[in-house]
Amino acid sequence: MASKHLATALHRSFRKPAAGTTLINRHSLSTATATAIEPLEEDSNGVTMKGVKISGRPLYLDMQATSPVDPRVLDAMLPYYLSRYGNPHSRTHLYGWESENAVESGRAQVAALINASPKEIIFTSGATESNNISTKGVMHFYKDKKRHVITTQTEHKCVLDSCRHLQQEGFDVTYLPVNPDGLVDLEKLRESIRPDTGLISVMMVNNEIGVIQPMEEIGKICKEFNVPLHTDAAQALGKIPIDVDKMNISLMSLSGHKIYGPKGIGALYMRRRPRIRVEPQMNGGGQERGIRSGTVPTPLVVGFGAACELAMKEMEYDDKRIKALQERLLNGIREKIDGVVVNGSTERRYAGNLNLSFAYVEGESLLMGLKEVAVSSGSACTSASLEPSYVLRALGVDEDMAHTSIRYGIGRFTTEGEIDRAVELTVKQVEKLREMSPLYEMVKEGIDIKSIQWSQH
Repeated sequence: MASKHLATALHRSFRKPAAGTTLINRHSLSTATATAIEPLEEDSNGVTMKGVKISGRPLYLDMQATSPVDPRVLDAMLPYYLSRYGNPHSRTHLYGWESENAVESGRAQVAALINASPKEIIFTSGATESNNISTKGVMHFYKDKKRHVITTQTEHKCVLDSCRHLQQEGFDVTYLPVNPDGLVDLEKLRESIRPDTGLISVMMVNNEIGVIQPMEEIGKICKEFNVPLHTDAAQALGKIPIDVDKMNISLMSLSGHKIYGPKGIGALYMRRRPRIRVEPQMNGGGQERGIRSGTVPTPLVVGFGAACELAMKEMEYDDKRIKALQERLLNGIREKIDGVVVNGSTERRYAGNLNLSFAYVEGESLLMGLKEVAVSSGSACTSASLEPSYVLRALGVDEDMAHTSIRYGIGRFTTEGEIDRAVELTVKQVEKLREMSPLYEMVKEGIDIKSIQWSQH
């Protein structure tokens, strides 16, 4: 069952639905799906988990970590769990044939969202696997001639770790710095390319700060030097328009659970003309053109495809609505407290990602104080660490400000009421922490903190 807030959002009717979109109507859903989105019965004594007690389930504003499955997606998936459960690789009977047809339909839906051919889509378990196949697979295949990789300092950890693995194998890796707004310096990229450069990997939309890289310009540089371009588009798919031809992308990593689809399914786009080759990273039955062996999970593919089709129909409407909610959140906070900094470019940014730093408060205390709002500090994959975000450090953000960063993730089912409540709770907690901060008191008195010579102990 869904939380009360999400269930309310799922049940509501959009005031101005985009042309051609389907309203999420309880009566149009299967009985199982309609039951699943009923609000949870919440204990009057509250909820305690991992030693933290709160009055009820928190507001969910962590859409970069994962998104709820759209009920329409779940409805599309259910038959392939309960009645059409054949193995898509079983070619001798109806069950296999109908599953194979469903997989190919899902493949076409994913391809359509990025202007690709269905033959260029390889299903994987998620973006992490796709990133590993792209980075290590390409370099292993071309290892006799190509020994150099270029990526950025702000990539997702799985890309950075894959590159470090390649370094251990003797490959060279250039980690490009980024500008203070998080964008790649195109001239530095151009200057870094060598005759033995085998791959350039740049994330399309950053998972921590939401910055949108200039992929068309990067693609032109890659084409000029005949170097394959890989991009991690897990945070971009379904949120901004993607055209693999215009962007000259050779490989692209995609994820299902970031666009209101199921977890455990992703895809790798591999260009066919000019053809890009990779060495498979796992062995098996040779499914997915031999690139990714293993039984393709039909229900997950169906869900991923349905999520992509919905995103294609509703992207424009979702984007307009999410931008309005982001402005409401940012303006609401800034109207009540000072010292609020947006991390990353404000012009080239996906609106559903708002990464803020709050001056003169302690980061972990702020995050723990916001226990009624599900938000993250940095990437969901690394936020358990108490180290400041490596992405914000790459932007040149002061360590103190990097420690106080909070990432608010807004999505399709976020409501104005949730945004207003998040503003209220954030302001209340920041003011509470600043009341205990001697530094903030000094700033209010007009003292320049940076001019103070602190004694060494």
